Amino acid sequence: MELAFSGTSGILIMLFYGVIMLLIGVVTFMKNKKVHSSLEEYYLGGRGLGTMVLFFTFFATQYSGNTVIGYSAEAYRVGYANLVTVPFFIMIILVYLVFAPRMYRLSKKHNIVTPVDWLEMKFKSKAVSILAAILMLYALGNFLLEQLIAIGQGVAGLTGGTVPYQAGVIFFIVIMIIYGWLGGMRSVAYTDTMQGIALLVGVFMLLIGTIIYFGGLPAAGDYIRTYSPENLGVPEGGGLVRWTNFLILVGIGAAVYPNAIQRIFSAKNERALKRSLTQMAWMPFLTAGVVFVIGILSYTAFPNLNVEESEQIVGMMASAIANENIIFYIAMVLLFGGIIAAIVSTADSVLLTFSSIISKDIYGRYINPDATDNKKILVGKIIGVIAVGFLLMIAWNPPGTLYQIFVLKLEILVQVAPALILGLYWERSHARSVFAGMLIGALVAAVFTFASLTPLGIFSGVWGLIINLMVYVCGSLIFGKAPSVITEKNVLEGKNTTQPIR
Repeated sequence: MELAFSGTSGILIMLFYGVIMLLIGVVTFMKNKKVHSSLEEYYLGGRGLGTMVLFFTFFATQYSGNTVIGYSAEAYRVGYANLVTVPFFIMIILVYLVFAPRMYRLSKKHNIVTPVDWLEMKFKSKAVSILAAILMLYALGNFLLEQLIAIGQGVAGLTGGTVPYQAGVIFFIVIMIIYGWLGGMRSVAYTDTMQGIALLVGVFMLLIGTIIYFGGLPAAGDYIRTYSPENLGVPEGGGLVRWTNFLILVGIGAAVYPNAIQRIFSAKNERALKRSLTQMAWMPFLTAGVVFVIGILSYTAFPNLNVEESEQIVGMMASAIANENIIFYIAMVLLFGGIIAAIVSTADSVLLTFSSIISKDIYGRYINPDATDNKKILVGKIIGVIAVGFLLMIAWNPPGTLYQIFVLKLEILVQVAPALILGLYWERSHARSVFAGMLIGALVAAVFTFASLTPLGIFSGVWGLIINLMVYVCGSLIFGKAPSVITEKNVLEGKNTTQPIR
């Protein structure tokens, strides 16, 4: 009996998950027809996400196509050095816990909808707000491009090429836009819950099947030792510097994803937020750790794959295991849908946040301040679809591996972190110094990235962050006034929140 994903079976799986996503959007819209009349309702789900839904929507934001597909492929290519993926996901949770509770309290008190809202309230600086919005939009566009590519790679790999890369991308993008338009954040959060359960079960079944049919880590270790010994050792010297770079770049950069911050704003209460983040602390081991092991075990199943072929290693493993046993076939069906739904769910949250920054922070704040919430939402939707169309043209012939694309966006996004996080705690923060640091840091990161410069082995984004912080801190010490008019106590009590900080 032929159990591998192919032909009709692959198409049916795609249709099944696509229909579920559409139904979620329709049901959400029917239950809350006022979703399009309020920015808070559409972009934050009415600030009503409980612990479980909040956990899964954080999970979907953190672990998407680049985790399951991209990181397994990277582990296959570089070996044990890719174990760094586990600690840097732990680092993300630690950074969340530093700023998320305090930022949540501010958002609840002052009806903050986007991260730029917080910066505007804190610094009262048009320059800071616009620059931060531009950097966030760049990162979100990059992140969305990554998900579009991951959708195509996932469909092509898991169906053995029966469903073409381009067809998979178009199908799921249309589905995503429809249910996102219908239900906003609530649709996104509910699809996140569905995909999270399917993904976790499927990934663990893939790991079990890989061990049963292709051997465990000892067998993979023997193969690596024989044919690729350079991938077996622990990083030393430059490798350790590289690990440190990733801990800083990913740990801080991924924690300030605008779509992740909007999940903080969407929490029902502070208790739900803290509980969801506490539960997320286990996920680096149960997701990134498992994905890493699958990538290593793939050595024995599919040796000598080139870079392009290795990008589809998860799909190849799933198809091979599905062909062995009916139970694993069913599990791989679940995994297939889980992976694709995970990628789509991450893409829809990115698109939603992209639209919110366009509609509220650009259009609503500077172009048409008198526009109704309904009109702002419509403008955000239209610009979002135009952006998807543009990115789709790029994704048609992807410019690099998922891993390379992932790193590029963080180099720029991490430059927003000092303003977002340090601004929460340091009362002396000076608006012009914040702007100068963010701008110079972003320019340094961009120039170093495109010129492939890594002085002392330090990544371009980390160099940008170091210079960014130096300008921010030194400028604030010299020009800032202490104490600032906005402290957490004053903000929460509603005092002195309209006077600008200079």
